[in-house]
Amino acid sequence: MARRRFFVDQIREGRAFIEGENAHHLTRVLRVEVGQKFEVTNNEQVWLAEIEVARKNSVEFVLLEELPHGPELPPVTLYLALIKFERFEWAVEKATELGVARIVPVEASRSDRGLFEGAKKRVERWRRITQEASEQSRRLRAPVVDDPARFATALADVSGCRAWLDERPGARPLLEVCAANTLAPIALLIGPEGGWTPQERTQMEDAGWSAASLGPAILRAETAVCAALAVAVQAQAPAWLAVQAGPLQSSE
Repeated sequence: MARRRFFVDQIREGRAFIEGENAHHLTRVLRVEVGQKFEVTNNEQVWLAEIEVARKNSVEFVLLEELPHGPELPPVTLYLALIKFERFEWAVEKATELGVARIVPVEASRSDRGLFEGAKKRVERWRRITQEASEQSRRLRAPVVDDPARFATALADVSGCRAWLDERPGARPLLEVCAANTLAPIALLIGPEGGWTPQERTQMEDAGWSAASLGPAILRAETAVCAALAVAVQAQAPAWLAVQAGPLQSSE
């Protein structure tokens, strides 16, 4: 069984530290104890570590050895139109498990009224969700969660592959769009219930974004998140992993 992994606040002098609310969660909810061993990460490296001190608001680890952390997935930014918060949080959690690098909540014309202002108060909660999901899925680093953005801000992304999900017939499959931009950062823009307005479609096209399809089925926004991320990562993962592995070594 794989060891649990935790994100730490700081590393110094061969020790790792978790403070505050996260430490309280470890000691009071998970009931960690001195002597237990876990994996810890600072978003750059991973170590096997043993708990030396476990207090209500502070947990201290001794670093035992650095561990390999495996290759990174292609960097994907998810621009997700604001939907009802329970479903948005589910999408944030699953996007994290699927390897998204950055999440940007976006106000769309058909987002429910009041969601944009309400979202500003929920960003910290979404960041906690991404950290917990990253620990559960043993990621090296948690995704960045931006403050809510206006639609025009999302369109300013300069990623090499920029695709918005279009439920209308005729759009290219998302797999083709992403595969045509091998090794380029990916930005995905997923709309709210009810889809994009004609004006938003024109704005996306004028900004150079590509319409992309996940097939004939009409998906809920949170379902589309899972499907789109799986397709985008699958389209680029082989080339991305090959580059990280480096050139083959000659046996001579």
